[in-house]
Amino acid sequence: MTQEAKAWRPKLVLASASPRRLALLQQMGVEPDALVPADIDETPRRNELPRTLAARLAREKAEAAAALVKRNPDLEGAFVLAADTVVAVGRRILPKCELTEEAGACLRLLSGRAHRVYTGVSLVTPRGAVRHKLVESRLRFKRLPENEMEAYLASGEWRGKAGGYAIQGLAGAFVVKLQGSYPNVVGLPLYETMSLLAGEGYPTHLLWLNRA
Repeated sequence: MTQEAKAWRPKLVLASASPRRLALLQQMGVEPDALVPADIDETPRRNELPRTLAARLAREKAEAAAALVKRNPDLEGAFVLAADTVVAVGRRILPKCELTEEAGACLRLLSGRAHRVYTGVSLVTPRGAVRHKLVESRLRFKRLPENEMEAYLASGEWRGKAGGYAIQGLAGAFVVKLQGSYPNVVGLPLYETMSLLAGEGYPTHLLWLNRA
């Protein structure tokens, strides 16, 4: 992107430390001016539905990051974008796995059956308005033999991933069927994110003219 393009466009903050979300945003031709991860409690509330959790956490991340951005004069007038992804089997919310035992339990639950992935996306505008999107994708895994699960667990790729897998990596070979948005499963639905930004006046498509 040219320096001229950076000078006239509004600023954008991504409220995430996820390299996957950053790469997906860049895939759309959008380069954030700053990464401001939001430190919030991601514990599901009692009887909270998976889709409700994804939407709530995205909103809370966006609002927490926006509060931090307000204290930074270099980011004055910035858009703040946040997302959260939840993997669920029915009403059961799967964890973002940090332990091998957690990831193994998730893989055994997902083996040979369908599940859903929800991503909430929230955008705080420079005027303080908050806009939301919620996206659902449906997947089915093949039946996973024990030796294949053990090999995947040994790879460590599952660490920090909702549901104990990363579809953009080795676990892509587990997916028999996917209905809906693939980037949603990775962590940021591109169509909906682009719609949110463009709908609030962020010049998404014009940035494509300045990629050289």
